[in-house]
Amino acid sequence: MIDFLVIGGGIAGLSAGARLSTMGIVTVLEGEDALGYHSSGRSAALFEANYGSGPTVALSRASADYFVSANGGYLTPRGLMLIAGADEKPGFEADADALGMSAISVEAAMEHFPVLNPDVVTYAAYHENALDIDTDRMMQDFAKVIRANGGQVLTKQQVTEIQHDQIWRVTAKETFEARNVVNAAGAWADVVATMAEIDPIGLTPCRRSMVRIPAPGGLNVRTWPMLMGVGETWYAKPDAGSLLVSPAEEDPVDPHDAYTDDMVLAEGLARYEHWVTEPVTRVESNWAGLRSFAPDRTLVLGPDPDTPSFIWCAAQGGYGFLTAPAASQLIADLVSGTQPELEAEAVSALRPDRLR
Repeated sequence: MIDFLVIGGGIAGLSAGARLSTMGIVTVLEGEDALGYHSSGRSAALFEANYGSGPTVALSRASADYFVSANGGYLTPRGLMLIAGADEKPGFEADADALGMSAISVEAAMEHFPVLNPDVVTYAAYHENALDIDTDRMMQDFAKVIRANGGQVLTKQQVTEIQHDQIWRVTAKETFEARNVVNAAGAWADVVATMAEIDPIGLTPCRRSMVRIPAPGGLNVRTWPMLMGVGETWYAKPDAGSLLVSPAEEDPVDPHDAYTDDMVLAEGLARYEHWVTEPVTRVESNWAGLRSFAPDRTLVLGPDPDTPSFIWCAAQGGYGFLTAPAASQLIADLVSGTQPELEAEAVSALRPDRLR
């Protein structure tokens, strides 16, 4: 008998499965050919502890030690810089304050990101505490913990039916019997809940697109920071010798294997080009992912209040990797009855009870 059947093989499901694997036998079901195929595989992969709402920030800060110390650490230096024009001062100051950034001169900003256009950049702020995450190794290490504790991580297991009486029966390629189901299905979390006859949480999947362009001017971008505009209307991030640019859109969509919209990408590239001296002349690749939000834009973690053997690990939004170490620990604490280390107010804001 499986103790915890986890539906979803992204960072949410793998981290939750790893924590729960010390409490019983875990099986993770991923419907695609590979782990982290959807949102987890399309992440910006940046650890920024000040990003998000209060409960999200609490989870990220509680995750920091894990990122630094577990398995040799998962972080490398990146830095984050915010820029703004002359008419954006109030928004710039609000964003810089929320992200804990210090104002710097335009000249200093150009030292960090040499292709900035000083004719349009009026304000800049920076901090060095934003760090790149080795997301693939992190997922694989959580999967290793599950296997080391006697569990399984299975791909190509698309769930088609869920039944519940005294136990859960979940049908994919075969039928699995389990004492508990963990809903870590990302954009499909409400679909899974409905299949299990559990009240959905009102999840809204939102598309976010990304395009990879060659390094501007053929420069070495390895040490450049992630760059963003006021209100997170676009961002650019160095990656493997190229530059990732995103329009940072949140367009509501039905859950699906996300793909980009050419017009949205063009708008995002235009926003980026406005601030730099090097035009975009070629696109190397593009893709999209889904960021899924509960109505209050806060993660949903823990046993369902009406059916406690149905455990939510959903609504990660764009914060899945940032919060995974602490979010998965909170789930394990709530399932086992252990007192969470997070403050009670944050725990209440994260539990599914708040949505009933």
